[in-house]
Amino acid sequence: MELLTINNVWMMICTALVFFMHLGFAFLEIGLTRQKNTINILFKNIFIITVGLLLYCLVGFNMMYPGFADGSAGFFGFAGFGITPPEGGMTAAYADGGYTWWTDFLFQGMFAATAATIVSGAVAERIKIFPFMIFVIIYVGFIYPLAGSWKWGGGFLDMRETPFYDFAGSTLVHSVGGWAALVAVWLLGSRIGKFKDGKPMAIPGHNIPIATAGVLILWLGWFGFNGGSVLSADPELTSLTLVTTCLAAAAGGVASFIVSTAMYKNLDLTMYLNGILGGLVSITAGADQMSPTDAILIGAIGGAIIVFAVSFVDKIKLDDPVGAIAVHLICGIWGTLAVGIFGNLAGMDQLISQIVGIASYAALCIVSSFIILFALKKTIGIRVSEKEELEGLDGFEHGMDAYSDFRMNEH
Repeated sequence: MELLTINNVWMMICTALVFFMHLGFAFLEIGLTRQKNTINILFKNIFIITVGLLLYCLVGFNMMYPGFADGSAGFFGFAGFGITPPEGGMTAAYADGGYTWWTDFLFQGMFAATAATIVSGAVAERIKIFPFMIFVIIYVGFIYPLAGSWKWGGGFLDMRETPFYDFAGSTLVHSVGGWAALVAVWLLGSRIGKFKDGKPMAIPGHNIPIATAGVLILWLGWFGFNGGSVLSADPELTSLTLVTTCLAAAAGGVASFIVSTAMYKNLDLTMYLNGILGGLVSITAGADQMSPTDAILIGAIGGAIIVFAVSFVDKIKLDDPVGAIAVHLICGIWGTLAVGIFGNLAGMDQLISQIVGIASYAALCIVSSFIILFALKKTIGIRVSEKEELEGLDGFEHGMDAYSDFRMNEH
């Protein structure tokens, strides 16, 4: 009983840390975008976490953990509406004494909302809020739980002879959000002024200190994101996971800073910050399987990838204000592949299994997000008017200003 209590308390602390990440995402997104859209971005982030939790309670949790029957294909299952605890759900018999049913639901519910938050940053400053809400309801309510069931719910990717491995969600959370972000940005088009004569133009964020605070909050939250994914307070495994997570973040930041400075001859703080996030996303798939040296290499490669990925996204004329596609999708793919290259599971069979998993999630997320967003685009429209975009979404969609008593250049 004492061990169950210790494990459960640790999982609750990790749940709180993952919840705290939503503040980090909100700070990062508003910091890297313009003042006139601040309320709009904050509103979307609040909508995602509140509606996401309710949907996860109603359908998501039992769709993600349906209890696939023996002989099932492992593609789709549903254990019913709501979250009634099973027999023994509050005892050590549930989840090998790691935590109770309620803690399980809440921890996984925090993860569910994260996938849509990734999309929010990529589509910032030009998406209509009501179509975005509809997208969130469908994607968080149904697509994310279906994706989760394929691996974490014991589905077909977990049934393979060499199971697909994704410890805390480089693919299941970050790439699931990243693929949708890619499709959304493509269907939306770029912000006015982002590309001039085919060349990308910088649209600076209005509050880099807030963006920096957001990244540090996300780094802190990742201790819960990865540390909680041990699913117990096991001293050895939890401490190793926190060490690999922290080292990968540091290595990602340093590598990104060095590579971006060599390429662009300036000390770009935003690239440094996204490098830290790239390192964190990269280690998330295999944080419990890596040595500290492996973690540094994986994080450093992730940080370097960020610099080239941000440039590549600009080159193909996609406008991602916060770098979400580079961080969550491209580093998510890299982190998932890294499980087959580094650490305890490294080997060709594992690498092939990782590729199969990446391809499976790419197919599901690209097709589903395209159908949802394309249908919205053709019916109610997904892009705000030119006037709304130029003057800012805060006034038009919310009737308020984030800094109502702040006037620029009136000193």
